[in-house]
Amino acid sequence: MASIASTPADFEAATFAKVTRRLMAYLFLCYVLAYLGRLNVSFAKLQMQQDLGMSDSVYGLGAGIFFIGYLFLQVPANLVMQRVGAKNWIGPTLAVCGVVSCLPMLVRTPAEFYAVRFLRGVVESGFFPGVILYLTYWYPSRYRARMVGIFMSAAAICGMVAGPFSGWILASMQGVAHLAGWQWMFLLEGLPAVFVGLAGLYFLTDGPAQATWLNDAEKALLLKRLQEDEEIKKRASGTQSRWSDAFRSRAVWLFALAYFTLNCANWGISFWLPQLIKDTITSNPLAIGWITAIPWTASVVVMIAVGRHSDATGERRWHFALSMFVVTAGFAFSALPMIPEVVRLAAVSVAVCGFMSAFAVFWAMPTSILAGTAAAAGIAWINAIGNLGGYASPHLLGIIRDWRHSMMPALLLLSAISLVSGVVALQVKKKHVA
Repeated sequence: MASIASTPADFEAATFAKVTRRLMAYLFLCYVLAYLGRLNVSFAKLQMQQDLGMSDSVYGLGAGIFFIGYLFLQVPANLVMQRVGAKNWIGPTLAVCGVVSCLPMLVRTPAEFYAVRFLRGVVESGFFPGVILYLTYWYPSRYRARMVGIFMSAAAICGMVAGPFSGWILASMQGVAHLAGWQWMFLLEGLPAVFVGLAGLYFLTDGPAQATWLNDAEKALLLKRLQEDEEIKKRASGTQSRWSDAFRSRAVWLFALAYFTLNCANWGISFWLPQLIKDTITSNPLAIGWITAIPWTASVVVMIAVGRHSDATGERRWHFALSMFVVTAGFAFSALPMIPEVVRLAAVSVAVCGFMSAFAVFWAMPTSILAGTAAAAGIAWINAIGNLGGYASPHLLGIIRDWRHSMMPALLLLSAISLVSGVVALQVKKKHVA
C-alpha cells in the first residue's frame, strides 16, 4: 500500500481518465435518452393539445404528474441497486423506460395521459438517483462535481437535440401510416432507450474491484482513494453510514428543499419553453425546435466550466447559490413587458445556463457528507422530494396560463422560486460541504 500512496499524480490522473472513458460516455447517452422521455411531451403539446382537446391546465398536470410517480420508489430502488449491483439495475431500468416512453402515442383522454405520465415516472424513479450513487462507487469527492457536470450536461445536449429532432418529426411525419406527428415522435424517441439500456449489461461494472478492464495497481488506487474519501466524510460531519441517518440530517432536508426549488425553475421553463416560443416568435414546429436548442446549447459550456471551477476551488455552496441568483435575474428580466422577443429569449437562455450550472454543482454537496447506505437513502430522498418541483411548477404554470393567457406572470414566479433556492443552499453549514 505504500507504493499506492506514492503513486505519481499522472498515474492517478490516467487511471481516473480511463474510468471516465469507460463509464461516462455510456451514462451520458443513457441520460440523454431518459431526459428525452421526460421533455418531449413539451413538443408533443404543440399538436397533441389541439387533437385531444386539452386545456393548458390539463397539459400542465399531465406533464408534472410524472414526478409524482417518480417520488415513490427512489429510496427502495437505490437500496435494491446496492444489493443487485448497478450493472443489473441501471441499464435494464432505462430499457423499461424506453418501452413506457412509447405509450403516450396511444392516449385519447386526459385520464390516459395522466396514467402514462405517472407510470413513466414510476419506472424511471430508480435511474437518476442510481447513477448519482453509482458515481460515488468510482469517484471521490474532489472529482465528483466535474463528473456530475459531465453527466448532467446530457440534459442540455438533450435540449439541443430534442428541439430540432422533435420539430422535424412533428412537421414531416404528420399523417404517415395514419398516425399524427406527435404519435410518431413518442415512438421514435422511445425505442432507442430500449436498446441502449440493454447494452448496459456489457458496459457497466459494479465497482473497481469487479473491473476486469483495470489492472491491479489501478484497482488498488481507486479503492484507496474511495476509502480515504469515506473517512473524510465521517470525520468532517459526523454522518454515519446507516440509511436512517440520512433522514436525521438537517443538511439533507435543506438540500431537498433547495433541489425542489431548483427543479421548479428547471421544469417550469422546460415544459413550457416551446409554448413560449410559439406565443411570441413563431408557430412553425420545425422553427420552434431549432429555437429551443439555443438556451440549451449555451448552457453546455457554462455548466461544465462551473463544475470544473467548483472542483478546482473545493467550494460548492456559493457556486450553487450564485448560479441560482443568475436564474432569478434571467427570469425576472424575461418577464418585463415590451422588450424585444430576441432579448426575452436571451434572458431565458441566461436563466437556463444558471440552473444547469447549479445542477452541475448540486450533487457534489450531499454526496460529500453521506456515506454507505446513508448515501443510497439520502441521495434518493433528496432527488425524490426535489423532483416534486417538477410536478408543482408545470401544473401551476398551466393554471396561470389558463387564468392570465400569458407566460409573463409565470416567469416572475420562476424568478422568485429561484431566489429561494439559492438562499436555502447557503443555510447549510460550510463545514458540511467543504
